[in-house]
Amino acid sequence: MKINYNGLWKILIDKNMNKKDLTERVGLAPATVSKMGKGEFVSMEVLYRIAKELEVDFGDMVSIGKGTGNEEKIN
Repeated sequence: MKINYNGLWKILIDKNMNKKDLTERVGLAPATVSKMGKGEFVSMEVLYRIAKELEVDFGDMVSIGKGTGNEEKIN
């Protein structure tokens, strides 16, 4: 499975925000936003904090789709 955060990036554009603004408003580590930029997993707590701050649903920010099959498996 592959994680896609394109919805979040579109929301930021609509709200005239950039990734740095997001890190400051939500209190995220830059490494967390970097992971999201690479399509890597982040915690539900992080997604919750972002959704609450931006007043959106998880489904507005994140989508899950089939990947290449080379992704790291979650145990």
